[in-house]
Amino acid sequence: VIGWFVFVIALFTYFSTIEPNFSFWDCGEYISSAIKLEVTHAPGAALFQIIGAVAAIFAFGDSGSYSLVINGMSALCSAFTILFLFWTITHLVRRLLTQQVKNITYIEEIGILFSGVVGALCFTFSDTFWYSAVEGEVYSMATLFISALLWIITRWENESEEPDNERWIILIFFLLGLSVGVHMMCMLVIPAVCFIYYTRKYKFT
Repeated sequence: VIGWFVFVIALFTYFSTIEPNFSFWDCGEYISSAIKLEVTHAPGAALFQIIGAVAAIFAFGDSGSYSLVINGMSALCSAFTILFLFWTITHLVRRLLTQQVKNITYIEEIGILFSGVVGALCFTFSDTFWYSAVEGEVYSMATLFISALLWIITRWENESEEPDNERWIILIFFLLGLSVGVHMMCMLVIPAVCFIYYTRKYKFT
């Protein structure tokens, strides 16, 4: 519930400060190519353009609203990034304290949730992320993929002893493949995913 509350804060922040048109650099190119499903500069962003074309439907043919709608798509992606970040932070802080959820005291639980709120809101209002969250660029959707992939491996960690735990690993590979259609920087999450997998599966001193 607190995570969704942080999500609403981020969503309100980005929607209230959204770019009314397109910014400088690549935004105009990405917005126009998404509307008409054309080709952008290499290496391309096919998935971003497809999702952007779906979002452009909600402009209802008003050419002056295309930029605003796709900027809104970036704002929505960024708000979900903050939600996944909150869940990931609370998971990692809990793991610092104990491996079992049932062993957490009430005071520790407050500390875990407080850490998640502070970390997520700090990222919400950070300059670089906020700058990308309000414009039609690929970086907001790319950070959504990164945060989702990192959160999924924490979900796997919680269920690593279950017989069907591999479904989370399969989902990671699937989303990782999709993320290439947005931006290659999503590959940066692979070392973190592998590290969490390794520390759960293997004992070391």
